[in-house]
Amino acid sequence: MNSFPDYIEPVFRPPSEADSLILQVTNGCSWNRCAFCEMYTAPQKKFSVKKDVELFTEIARAAQMLPDVRRIFLADGDAMVLSTRRLLSILEKINHHFPAIHRVATYCLPRNVKTKSVDELKELHDAGLKLAYVGAESGDDQLLQLIEKGETYATTVDALQKLHHAGIKTSVMILNGLGGDVYSQQHALNSARLVNESQPHYLATLVLSFPLGKERFLGHFPDNFRLLDQPGLFKEMQQFIAHTELNNTIFRSDHASNYLVLKGVLGRDKQLLLDKLKIALEAPDQLTLRQEWQRGL
Repeated sequence: MNSFPDYIEPVFRPPSEADSLILQVTNGCSWNRCAFCEMYTAPQKKFSVKKDVELFTEIARAAQMLPDVRRIFLADGDAMVLSTRRLLSILEKINHHFPAIHRVATYCLPRNVKTKSVDELKELHDAGLKLAYVGAESGDDQLLQLIEKGETYATTVDALQKLHHAGIKTSVMILNGLGGDVYSQQHALNSARLVNESQPHYLATLVLSFPLGKERFLGHFPDNFRLLDQPGLFKEMQQFIAHTELNNTIFRSDHASNYLVLKGVLGRDKQLLLDKLKIALEAPDQLTLRQEWQRGL
């Protein structure tokens, strides 16, 4: 479902929220400093919070048009920046107007989990917030500092574990290629360590992409830094998956940015995924890889 015409475009959502009603609770991202991210850099995406009266009117209007909605995604970059009280009031309106609602989800910055207690997060869960998408990007502290993520390995793990204690499921995203050739190994190993410690319910990988150009990103790295080519991306993914020790995490590497589509459950399908990556490296003609024109952000 598309967002309402009066929303401030562009509006982004995770691939798995394709059939969800999108409610633009905030415009843009409350951090918006990450070197790799171009989602909210347009002038019209300056961070702001939608007024309750506007949002509640949109919720009521959406319910008249689509009364049987079962999933809602709270956009844009991080609705969790709002206070628990305000989020609860939004969830209350959603529950009132959408009796068939099954799940409310949102993007989530670890720093905005830190400001909420486990009891507050449990309140949000009980009110319908069932899934948080956390862009970890990497588990390597050196790399996180270089890209100005504003988070560390520890803050990300703490946030994920806190969400789990509250009953909120997590979907973690790792950015394949983020470390280039210089930091690739430590990026892969420490990212695997991060997901092993946090055991997310869902795990996804995207490939570093630059629709608006590479200059802004490359300016954060030393001169000897080089982006990974396709085999380099596959090798990094191979190393990442090989070092995961996950119990029952649904894994997807099917975002439009990826050259190679991978799907499975980790750790059940770990060897199958590694076998496919081996083919991608040694005999890529045997696989259907996305061409450059097929890829997107």
